[in-house]
Amino acid sequence: MYLTRRFAAQPLLPAGLLPAPVPLSRRGFLQGAGGLVLGVSFMPLAAADDPAIPGDAGSGVAPETTIEPQAFVHIGTDGRVTVYAKHLEMGQGSYTGLATLVAEELDADWSQVRVEGAPADAKRYANTLLGVQGTGGSTAMANAHRQMREAGAAARAMLVAAAAQRWGVPAGQITVDNGRVLHAPSKHNVGFGELAEDAAKQPVPKTLTLKTPDAFRLIGKTTPRRVDSAGKTDGSAQFTQDVQLPDMLVAVVAHPPRFGATPKSFDAAKAKAIDGVVDVLEYEGGHGRFGGVAVLSRNTWIAKQGRDALTVEWDESKAMKDGSDALMARFRTLADSAGTVARQSGDADAALAKADKRIEADYEFPYLAHASMEPMNCVVSLGERSCEIWNGEQFQTIDQAGAAALLGLQPEQVVIHQLYAGGSFGRRANPHADFVLEAVSIAKAARKQGHKGPVKLVWTREEDTRAGYYRPMALHRVRAAIGKDGLPAAWHHRVVTESIMAGTPFAEFGIRDGIDSSSLEGVIEPYEIPNLYLDLHSPDTGVPVQWWRSVGHTHTGYVTEVVVDELAYAAGQDPVAYRRKLLKDHPRHLAVLELAAAKAGWDTPLKAAAGEKRGRGVAVVKSFNSYVAEVAEVTVKADGSLKVDRVVCAVDCGLAINPDVIRAQMEGGIGFGLAAMLHSQVTLKDGVVEQSNFHNYPMLRIGEMPQVEVHIVASAEPPTGVGEPGTPPLAPAVANAIFAATAKRIRRLPLGDQLKA
Repeated sequence: MYLTRRFAAQPLLPAGLLPAPVPLSRRGFLQGAGGLVLGVSFMPLAAADDPAIPGDAGSGVAPETTIEPQAFVHIGTDGRVTVYAKHLEMGQGSYTGLATLVAEELDADWSQVRVEGAPADAKRYANTLLGVQGTGGSTAMANAHRQMREAGAAARAMLVAAAAQRWGVPAGQITVDNGRVLHAPSKHNVGFGELAEDAAKQPVPKTLTLKTPDAFRLIGKTTPRRVDSAGKTDGSAQFTQDVQLPDMLVAVVAHPPRFGATPKSFDAAKAKAIDGVVDVLEYEGGHGRFGGVAVLSRNTWIAKQGRDALTVEWDESKAMKDGSDALMARFRTLADSAGTVARQSGDADAALAKADKRIEADYEFPYLAHASMEPMNCVVSLGERSCEIWNGEQFQTIDQAGAAALLGLQPEQVVIHQLYAGGSFGRRANPHADFVLEAVSIAKAARKQGHKGPVKLVWTREEDTRAGYYRPMALHRVRAAIGKDGLPAAWHHRVVTESIMAGTPFAEFGIRDGIDSSSLEGVIEPYEIPNLYLDLHSPDTGVPVQWWRSVGHTHTGYVTEVVVDELAYAAGQDPVAYRRKLLKDHPRHLAVLELAAAKAGWDTPLKAAAGEKRGRGVAVVKSFNSYVAEVAEVTVKADGSLKVDRVVCAVDCGLAINPDVIRAQMEGGIGFGLAAMLHSQVTLKDGVVEQSNFHNYPMLRIGEMPQVEVHIVASAEPPTGVGEPGTPPLAPAVANAIFAATAKRIRRLPLGDQLKA
């Protein structure tokens, strides 16, 4: 997900919806915890983007640290270091990154480091870049890197102070290495655990010295191993689907086939006749979430059989009944008239009228499902005045506040246990808390029926594909022209796409003057056009939409980079050389372009076998404050079939905390983007989603995955996102490579059989 930073400093929810902190002393230590528990205050928002943050750019001394009661680090008497992660681990490597930051400054033994998900508590664990506690927008490291390093440095300083006091030696003579505290002259050598309780009694240091990059032993190295690898290998890692509680019932639901429909009546006789079905009940929907009929059983399979046996009559008086073709036709009609103006300089229409060389094209993008490997699920246990939730929790503050409001509780009465999530790509960061509140609503209805045990909601893959919340459909209409110097002279750009933020807690901060920032992020950036016009239509189609991996950049980056490519060819110039001119005042864009082109051998001709055509294409997209350039090589065979042979990726994401994680995220983002480029789309017929599972919503096959090379730009800038930025450049790079091979422009995604036509 994504939120523009200029609005992110403000809280997204009223103070009354935020949970009250547990009263602890300002020093932030928990006495009697069997060790040292430490937390640090939130960094001011401005500091997160400051390239001169001490320890990041190498200046050394941090400003005075305020200790608040928000625990991030626990050192046990057994020497084990536990890092409490406020950010969800859903495969992107956040647990490893957060632990690396702490362990680096603490000089911990990596084999002794563990990570646990922090509880829902926005007072202590807010993501300052989002304004709520949550994980999204590739902000985990950007938000927490200073916080976690300070926590590690403070804990280290207190261990040293405890050792100095115990041994009666100057603290300056003490060193820390790999989980041990040493005093060379006296040969004292103890592990963290032996000092943990004494360290907890030490005063909190008012100033901290953070390491300079030349002293890093973990940050920027190919080790350490990921902290979640072992548990995911041996099965001990706990996902929502793994949760088993006493007296727990599993709920599988019948959702309405059309968005906006509600249950009118249902016949549960056949479902209740199935051995093992415990009950069938209707549950209420609400703003942004379904109402439906739930079948309760002791296991998922029986609950699914019961759900399939239900007969439900739906009230479709308010249902959305349009198909995809009708919706796109509506978008095209809207594109015939002016929308809300977002940017304007010069006179684009006049410059276009005078231009000798111009292009005009529509670019169409479908709805896309998130299709994470773990479909939506959630466990809820209700008490008389309490609620416990177990979930791969991406949006703690939103989900906690929503559950509290639904149940008539205070947010602090809703306890959320953060588990691993099997992927998300934005889906679990739903601003309406849809599936979480669905689980709460079912548990509430079950309790009224006398079922007081926990309820586990399980969506099947079919529900996950059909039950809504997609990357929005979009249409871009572009007219652009070059001047006599061959450079872009005019650009008229109209976007028609649904607003993600409208009607959500983010609307106040993400929509200004009628413009949803997520709809236009990245359009025409960073290119400077003397005559520019950009406007937006935001129709409400009735189809639930939300952020999808890299959000608006998935379509804006495509259009911008394909149009720039078209202008380069219209000017008779090489696409890399052309971008080089346009990016001369944007050094970080230019650096990744040059690196990717050099590593790809851009100037070396590709060899094609008989009957085949080959081509290279390039794209450069900045998203989530990271800069990524990708060069794609493709082969098009005589029958029109396409093979993406190779993708060379260059990424500048600031300080590279875990290079292996960065490479993995770039590789994953490339595969994810290629699936959408080649195959994936959600279509509707008469308001009903036509796709249901991977047979008709295909993902990338292993044989389709290209060779991928990732090159990381060395940087001392603060770390920025890596979970999402690898995706946006992929599709335009491949499309531009297809043009280089075939002279055919791809203006509609997915590609499908367009090359075979």
